[in-house]
Amino acid sequence: MKKILIITAIMSLIFAITYLYARYDGVKKIQQDEYLDFAEEMPAPVNGWEAVYKNIKVPDMAKRMNVKGKVFLMLYVNEEGDIDDIKVIKGIGAGCDEAAVEAFKNVKFNPGKSGGVYVKTKLSIPVIFK
Repeated sequence: MKKILIITAIMSLIFAITYLYARYDGVKKIQQDEYLDFAEEMPAPVNGWEAVYKNIKVPDMAKRMNVKGKVFLMLYVNEEGDIDDIKVIKGIGAGCDEAAVEAFKNVKFNPGKSGGVYVKTKLSIPVIFK
């Protein structure tokens, strides 16, 4: 009976280690409630910043009114590289604020990393309209 219990315990341990190893992708992910202002490696778009900025469309209203300036966005990037939220910190109106938010809505990021761990990160981005 003792041998059966020992064998069962060893098999359970082997199963648990195998299961955990299969789910490990090389970088630890931790649960955190708050977004960090800074990480050792800050998030960056998978396809590069140029690809994002090329997709920004200047609204017709802004063209007609000759609106120029910077829209500042705060992006909340989670540990998976997805954007959880986008907020306009400072806008210039004439549809530019909405155009800037729209440009970042479907962008996939390489997540921020601190101490070898993916982390939730806040990222302040200026979008220039000229």
